[in-house]
Amino acid sequence: MAKKLFILRIPALGPDGMALFPFILVRHRNPGPTLINHERIHLRQQLELGIVPFYFWYLIEYVIRRFQYRDHYTAYRNISFEREAFANDQNLGYLATRPVWAFLKWTKKSRP
Repeated sequence: MAKKLFILRIPALGPDGMALFPFILVRHRNPGPTLINHERIHLRQQLELGIVPFYFWYLIEYVIRRFQYRDHYTAYRNISFEREAFANDQNLGYLATRPVWAFLKWTKKSRP
């Protein structure tokens, strides 16, 4: 049985999508399954870590990566939460088999 998602369309949103538990915010009218899956992965991460700790960790890791790479986009793509989500967003069955705390394996290595 599929779980009900709270998807809100916000045309002025900067990125195409954003997970803000329990909502998925999207910029465009019919978001594709890859984008929704990417944001669902973030919702699972937020549930595991806790919402406030997730955003704190996300921000701290972004700042570290920003100093490391000196580029916004490269820093963003190397945040462990984003690395897990981008690596698995096309696998629509990923969340059914994803181990708990799976994002931790993505903290160990970063790529330029």
